Amino acid sequence: MSKEFQTTDLIKTQLEESGALKKAIAETMLEKIAGIAEVLVQCLKDGHTIFLCGNGGSAADAQHIAGELSCRLRIERDGLSAFALTTNPSVLTALANDYSYNEVFSRQVKALAHSGDCLIGISTSGTSESINLAVKQARNIGVTTIGLTGRGGGTLAGLVDYALVIPSHDTQRIQEAHITIGHIFCDVIERELFPQEGIA
Repeated sequence: MSKEFQTTDLIKTQLEESGALKKAIAETMLEKIAGIAEVLVQCLKDGHTIFLCGNGGSAADAQHIAGELSCRLRIERDGLSAFALTTNPSVLTALANDYSYNEVFSRQVKALAHSGDCLIGISTSGTSESINLAVKQARNIGVTTIGLTGRGGGTLAGLVDYALVIPSHDTQRIQEAHITIGHIFCDVIERELFPQEGIA
């Protein structure tokens, strides 16, 4: 078996697995995704902020989604109030050094968030203590909490107001689904908040 054949076989398998998972999500989770999108739309309509947090690849997803909202996805429009709690190294390292890494998001939530805001916590396993503590703090102050997770939901699914549990145990596939859903949230938000604007 040649290396070229093995590589293309791997690529085909990866793409097919990703497509199959997204098809399963489309068949079973449409109403839940739509409902959460409407929660986010209303949050922004009411003048509140969407906060996001995650670790590793999920931190990148948090920053990606916040960037799409504060800049734009497809519609030429004003920026929206969205903030990733992963983006200030001075804050993150101070909190990790002076307290513990587990508190790097929860203490920012306490300092920055207000009742009526939303927090999206992203964790492929649902067991990240830094995300779970952030969610607990958010709920204490009246922030609506949303969890994007996988692997059965972990502890995160039981802590949030709204949980989207990707039906997979494969970190790659879960992350691919998370960013797809993040883009869907952004698309719905843009279309509902800026219905008269053109698609870029």
